[in-house]
Amino acid sequence: ALVIGVPISLGIAIYLTQLCPGWARRPVAMTIELLAAVPSIIYGMWGLFIFAPLFARFVQIPVSNVVEGMPIVGTLFYAQVPSGVGVLTAGIILAIMIVPFVASITRDMLDQIPTVLRESAYGIGCTTWEVVRHVLIPQASVSIIGAIMLGLGRALGETMAVTFVIGNANRLSASIFDPGSTIASRIA
Repeated sequence: ALVIGVPISLGIAIYLTQLCPGWARRPVAMTIELLAAVPSIIYGMWGLFIFAPLFARFVQIPVSNVVEGMPIVGTLFYAQVPSGVGVLTAGIILAIMIVPFVASITRDMLDQIPTVLRESAYGIGCTTWEVVRHVLIPQASVSIIGAIMLGLGRALGETMAVTFVIGNANRLSASIFDPGSTIASRIA
């Protein structure tokens, strides 16, 4: 979930602070933060009834057909029963759930950086991406790590969304497409 969610969250935060036009900044930020208010049971039901069948049809079956019989890649990406539920599906649902938290905290931290630093970097000829890479990210790096840890805490504590889409199998599989279980789904 963190591998998928953190780059998306950082991209959203950078877009909202640096690239987004002024008239669209507030509606986009409110839409992203509104995702944090959706209960986890809704994410789980959406994942089970809508996302999992689409994931099985358009991702698991084609990928399984391509990698079947390959030595290492086939082990990681072959679905024995392409039903859509599995470890990767749960990771994607959790990534969707942590994006609002990490993005909003990161956006707030990037907004707190003094404009003098940004203007100084632009004044010496930096592009927008150089300002982001060499000024904003280093200044907010500790806060970004804190936001990522909060997202990790949310992902580890989720019970219902994971229980719906992970498959609840009492075995460990080498494939990320196969069902599995977590401590949270076992508790549920």
